Amino acid sequence: MKKLLIRSAVVNGDKKDILISGNKIEKIADSLPQGDCEVLDAHGLTALPAFVDMHVHLREPGFEYKEDIESGSRAAVAGGFSAVCCMPNTNPVTDNKYIVRYIKDRAKEVGLAKVYPIAAVSVGENGERITEMGKLKEAGAVAFSDDGRPVESAQLMRIALEYANGFGMLVISHCEDISLVNEGVMNEGYHATLAGYKGISRASEEVMVAREIVLAETLGARVHIAHISTKGSAQLIREAKARGVRVTCETCPHYFAATDELCLSGNADAKVNPPLREESDRLAMIEAIKDGTVDAIVTDHAPHAKHEKEGGLIGAANGISGIETSFALSYTTLVRSGEISLERLSELMTANPAALVGIDCGALREGATADITLVNLDEKYRIDKNEFFSKGKNTPFHGREVYGRVYCTVVDGKIKYKR
Repeated sequence: MKKLLIRSAVVNGDKKDILISGNKIEKIADSLPQGDCEVLDAHGLTALPAFVDMHVHLREPGFEYKEDIESGSRAAVAGGFSAVCCMPNTNPVTDNKYIVRYIKDRAKEVGLAKVYPIAAVSVGENGERITEMGKLKEAGAVAFSDDGRPVESAQLMRIALEYANGFGMLVISHCEDISLVNEGVMNEGYHATLAGYKGISRASEEVMVAREIVLAETLGARVHIAHISTKGSAQLIREAKARGVRVTCETCPHYFAATDELCLSGNADAKVNPPLREESDRLAMIEAIKDGTVDAIVTDHAPHAKHEKEGGLIGAANGISGIETSFALSYTTLVRSGEISLERLSELMTANPAALVGIDCGALREGATADITLVNLDEKYRIDKNEFFSKGKNTPFHGREVYGRVYCTVVDGKIKYKR
């Protein structure tokens, strides 16, 4: 097998050649001999560790009309991701070893991004009985979550945290009090009132964040809070971390790159759970990223069929197709604006999520796995949903001007996407 030589890429600010042998980075140097190598010209491009997304919905099995493992993996590598962790709200639910193995085998057959299943906390995600976590771990699950719906029983969540921590596994909590959502369709506030829509209180998220923190503190256990969206959630987690509570969290580009103003026209592509919030919450997410309260940036990639997003906010499915826009939105909003460095963004999108779920990804150094993304940081373009590889075209960012286009993704030493 020929070695791969990436020529003249920018690595940590300097122009370097990167030699890849098999699935490992063999050498990074100012100039390397070409020899009998496949050469990839990266002039003008920046090399980053390929991104890791610990929160995506690939929909297979059961909802292949929205997305499947092949289309989702193709979208992932086009977005610069070498590894994704898929949520268990499939049909049937990913709550047993057979479905975990099916997902892993199907992803290996597709051969694009590396796919790591997240298994359900409760059987059928019905919140009544805990799954067989030990068997799910043996089958290849990397974490547990009932994402898409909350674990409403505090007692069940307590048991889940105890069991998962005993297996050295992470529980990812979808924090939502359904009774406080109360059939709302967008954030409760000025814009909901203006548009005449029923609002969703920030408290619906924050009371469950508080519960998980209390449980984690009581048990001395780890817990991870999914897709935080409010200033209050960030403050609760910030204060808990200061006390030594083993709580981590993630947020998504749509919570720091957009507000609920996008819902004013009834645009269902902007309907997501938790909902887009107000400007003060958007700024709070950026501050939480800057001060280390947020541990990871994820996409919560949630593709839907066209008919599921038609007819306005009421009745439309929740979710944004975000894996192909994540880097550009994050880079434009956070790095080009001077809020954080490119290195910090790389940590949030790569090393940190990989460490949280315990997978071997996220480094650009000699001896590391050759998962590399090449991006043009200076290229300005408009997001075009019609170019998505994902089946889901449901994005509120269609037409948004951004910087940072992904040009190539290398996974395990092999080129899996090239623009």
